[in-house]
Amino acid sequence: GSQSGPRPPVPPQSKRMTQHQQQLPHQRRVLALDPGSRRTGVALSDELGMFAHARPAIHGSAMAAMVDEVVRLVGADDVGEVVVGLPLSLSGSDSGQTASVREFVRALRERLAVPVSTWDERLSSVEAARTARGPVKRKSGELDSQSAAIVLQAVLDSRRGGRT
Repeated sequence: GSQSGPRPPVPPQSKRMTQHQQQLPHQRRVLALDPGSRRTGVALSDELGMFAHARPAIHGSAMAAMVDEVVRLVGADDVGEVVVGLPLSLSGSDSGQTASVREFVRALRERLAVPVSTWDERLSSVEAARTARGPVKRKSGELDSQSAAIVLQAVLDSRRGGRT
């Protein structure tokens, strides 16, 4: 049983995986923010863009300091997009806080190279309080970040459903 000529080499499994991975865009994390008057809730997606994880809130209300901290987070966590919860009234019109959040979004867009978008966050704070387990401390920012995670999970779920 001799072979008839040399056979083309079969690429090893690892090489085939690399070629497949090159076809997929590098998945970067999505950072969600839920700005409030005293704290800004923070949530970050996993690398696959499937799950939102609450992160420590940003304390303080000075816009420049908040923007600086978001710029730092974007660089530290390989963030490819920032989503900011937009506080609309239940009717869908701007609320008292909407103008300051839009100003915050403008400031972020000036400083960041990644896209910054907004997401209707009506009821996310209510849902965060309703779904909070155990004694969640309002002053710690835990509730704010849980609210940001609810906003981010809604964004991720809508994109997985094929809508962008």
